Amino acid sequence: MTHDTSAPVGVFDSGIGGLSVLRHIQQTLPNESLLYVADSGFAPYGDKPAALILERSIAVTEFLLSQQIKALVVACNTATAAAIANLRLRYPELIIIGMEPGLKPAALLSQTKTVGVLATRSTLHSDKYQRLSAQLSTETGVNFMPQACVGLVDQIEKANVDSEQIRNLLQQYLPPLLDANADTLVLGCTHYPLVTHLIREFVAQHLAGSRPVQLVDTGQAVALQLQRLLIQRGLDRKAAIPTAFTACASGSVERLRQACAQWLNIGPSNISAALVA
Repeated sequence: MTHDTSAPVGVFDSGIGGLSVLRHIQQTLPNESLLYVADSGFAPYGDKPAALILERSIAVTEFLLSQQIKALVVACNTATAAAIANLRLRYPELIIIGMEPGLKPAALLSQTKTVGVLATRSTLHSDKYQRLSAQLSTETGVNFMPQACVGLVDQIEKANVDSEQIRNLLQQYLPPLLDANADTLVLGCTHYPLVTHLIREFVAQHLAGSRPVQLVDTGQAVALQLQRLLIQRGLDRKAAIPTAFTACASGSVERLRQACAQWLNIGPSNISAALVA
């Protein structure tokens, strides 16, 4: 691990979803250089065996370490659930931050004591999610309703985020939660904040404005935790000088370029293919 404050922060996801977290990091830590990896050659992680997700997470982390990163953000709920404990054991000196499923803030927000959790099957079946949801249900009396959004990551990865396919999937997955009186929805995958506008639109139509529904996105909490740990270790970059953004993909570079342009207003010059073996 490097102790160079000018070294980049590494961020990775199975595809473009982690850009929703990276946006928060950019806003919170504007002086930091960022290196993003979309492991899109193996996306989506959500329908893969845990052993393969761990294998890919280690491979991507090794690649990022070869680029001299000073901290790692696992900007993927599925990879966090499957691999972060192992990564922290393997790289004990490296700052490693993963995604929290957002159940705690959702429990505090919910007035109806019913929270819908939108996530991948892997995340919902993970020991981490099962333990936390059971613990919080006991402590708070909140009913967490898990909804595996099969196919949604695939569509966000390959399609326009206003596509009819995405709308159809939301029409399938949201009504059971809303009809059960959920007043809070956890966006338990980093891809889902990229279609927040469609989720809000559907909720408003389905409920005809009868009651508000809050969405929980933990990207900002991750950025603040990264900031705190960098400062604690003396690794935060204090100089307000031009920083670098670099991104690479193990799959479609063009899709990553489109997503970076759309979500980060970043051009294609620093986005390239990478064989993350």
